[in-house]
Amino acid sequence: MTPEHETETLLVIDTATEACSVALFDCGVLIASDHAVMGRGHAERLVPMIAGLPDKGRAAHILVNCGPGSFTGVRVGLAAARALGLAWSAPVRGYSTHALVAAMALDMRTDMPGVDVVMTGGHGEYFVQSFDQTGKATGPLASLAPDAAARACRQMLVAGSMAESVIALRGDGIALALLPDARSAPLLAASARSLPADPVYGRGADAKPMAAPAARALTPG
Repeated sequence: MTPEHETETLLVIDTATEACSVALFDCGVLIASDHAVMGRGHAERLVPMIAGLPDKGRAAHILVNCGPGSFTGVRVGLAAARALGLAWSAPVRGYSTHALVAAMALDMRTDMPGVDVVMTGGHGEYFVQSFDQTGKATGPLASLAPDAAARACRQMLVAGSMAESVIALRGDGIALALLPDARSAPLLAASARSLPADPVYGRGADAKPMAAPAARALTPG
């Protein structure tokens, strides 16, 4: 974590994908967390998850997954993070789905020179981005049809929710079926966890985003 995060509390919120997770760190040490994989219901699940953390998750800093992922999931996490940041006077910063999955994969396979991250996209497409051994993106995020995604992935290591599908299409490589997990946020490089708290959709929205529930229940009265 950055120096301020190493000496203060940090709440991490991740709802951009099928996984919904929260983690509370104190001086860089994980003190409590919750994690669930679900198809829907992030808005209903997130507030109780945070409320179940020590002191209802109250922290000096907030870090949130900005996407890409589901339009609703991205908005749910951002809305909650912004509301809590306002209530607690806590700065809110963001990170991307792909950066965290890349960091998780590279932590598991330190022998790999890099990783291609492939996540579920919209309308049957995959969100694809490549990273080097340090976790730095080597190309832009793209939304591609499965065959095009398989061709775009040139690293031996492929990680993410659609990694196994890409490896099957390509015929070779190592697949790590991973979803982002708030507990793994410390693996992110400093530059990867300093995004503005704005949505990263990966493609144009084709529906109006849903608002996240109010975070009033999480704020001490």
